[in-house]
Amino acid sequence: MHTFSKVLVANRGEIAVRIFRTLRELGIESVAIYSDADRGALHARVADEAFWIGRGPAGESYLCGNVIIETALRADVSAIHPGNGFLDEIASFARAEEEAGITWIGPPAAAIELMGSKTAARTAMKNAGVPIIPGATEPIRTATAVIELGEEIGYPLIIKAAAGGGGKGMEIVTSPAGALPAFEAAQRQGLKYFADDTVYVERYLEGPRHVEAQILADCHGTVLFLGERDCTIQRRHQKLIEETPSPAVDDALRARIGEIAVNAARAAGYRSAGTIEGLLTRDGDYFFMEMNTRIQVEHTVTEIVTGLDLIREQILIAQGEPLSIAQEDVVLRGHAIECRINAEDVSKGFLPAPGTITEYEEPSGPGVRVDSGVRAGDEISGLYDPMIAKLIVHDTSRETARKRMLRALAEFKISGPPTLLGFHAALLTEPCFIDGGTCQGRVESQGLAQRADEMTELFTHRTTSLQRRSDGTATREQIFAVEVDGRSFDVRIHTTEPPWASLGRRRRERMVGATGSGSGAVVSPMQGTILSVAVADGDHIETGGVICVIEAMKMENEITAQHAGTVRSLAVTAGQSVANGQLVCLLAGAE
Repeated sequence: MHTFSKVLVANRGEIAVRIFRTLRELGIESVAIYSDADRGALHARVADEAFWIGRGPAGESYLCGNVIIETALRADVSAIHPGNGFLDEIASFARAEEEAGITWIGPPAAAIELMGSKTAARTAMKNAGVPIIPGATEPIRTATAVIELGEEIGYPLIIKAAAGGGGKGMEIVTSPAGALPAFEAAQRQGLKYFADDTVYVERYLEGPRHVEAQILADCHGTVLFLGERDCTIQRRHQKLIEETPSPAVDDALRARIGEIAVNAARAAGYRSAGTIEGLLTRDGDYFFMEMNTRIQVEHTVTEIVTGLDLIREQILIAQGEPLSIAQEDVVLRGHAIECRINAEDVSKGFLPAPGTITEYEEPSGPGVRVDSGVRAGDEISGLYDPMIAKLIVHDTSRETARKRMLRALAEFKISGPPTLLGFHAALLTEPCFIDGGTCQGRVESQGLAQRADEMTELFTHRTTSLQRRSDGTATREQIFAVEVDGRSFDVRIHTTEPPWASLGRRRRERMVGATGSGSGAVVSPMQGTILSVAVADGDHIETGGVICVIEAMKMENEITAQHAGTVRSLAVTAGQSVANGQLVCLLAGAE
């Protein structure tokens, strides 16, 4: 066993800030890294030391493992914690650290490698007696093979990138006709996000719950199950709300899930914190889906109900210490819910919405926790994940936790880019959520989007509004209740906007102008990179047809034709960077 003196966190934003807090409690010095886009970012300011590692794009900074290891050696650190995202599940990075004499705060490279290949993981789990979803255990090489598997096990199918995770590289196939485009899309995403275009195919389970199991394993043979998390509420296979315990899991099922999770971890030779992701069918069958060999974004809800600091446990395990508790010591108390507060525009199909945060005020009070890495004046960059913060609440029951979350959402004030605050408030008042259902088909519905807009407006105008004086200076009106002689009055106070506020407002004004054209011009609704172009000059396209696919904030978004027409003046190519409002093409004959 050895004690770390200094640890570098190879990540950014809220997860880096969260890890620094635990390091400080343990008396361990902390080192941050930052890119050009993160100069002055909160995570770089709260660490004991901070080092610049490259330009803004992740491929030139946070994904440069050799640069990060060189920085760690220069900073003379004992260990590196990868956080979640970027290099957290890259086995070669973990090996390179160990070869450089730096401890990796995470699982063995062999376990990362095994679970990083979904086909190898499925084979290993099947051999260990862990139930897996019906489908292929070997890579699928052609769209024809997809069709053949569909004939064997039936439709729908889901094609997944073998090296994938986080909802990337997944495409659903409902018939033979959809096999080729889905196969190519999954390959393309696998190559882009994981440098591996290998895919495999499973039976797509209709309407399951996404239920995952948190485990902790030390290097002395102990593996603990810390309860399940329900992550069913998603859009585009990206989680939005997580809670524990799952409203669909009773004690008997929890014990079965725990046994499956522990067996899976042992079969992988696992060490550190990890998550067994599974699908729970309507009939009560539980299938292994994949293992995430990292600390999850949603680890917070498990921490709250167990009372354990999972980051601290990771660090102690990496130091060679045995787990300090046994399975019988793990007790789940109360109910916890986490809402991911992302910079996304619900009214535009959850499009990422980078921009400047002009106002930021976190909620507080009993049972409320906020994990964030931003302040007012910070920029949510289009280069990275759109998360602003994680809002977590805890109470004695699911219903009281739900009401506490609604209160906390109403208190959370974020101005600048559009956020999911209103969406979460709308969803948490939906009957399907109140009843503990999956809310399948409701999350991305137009009706919920409208309710989300209403809640956003309510939050925005409850205490503040923006006005402009005759001299052009913007002022913000805040409303306060004041009591005089036993009578309450609303008092309006006007304050000058901070200097960065106009930046976010100008961006929103440009967005309205860019998307409001009725001339037949098709423009990009966001800043991003063109992944593929589906049309050529002279092509006829029907309403809703895909013109191109643009990637922004790690999400793929289709730009489609609002009207039928003929493509003219096509102005984009695959690999090209585009700005918000930039011309994509013209549609001649558009209605």
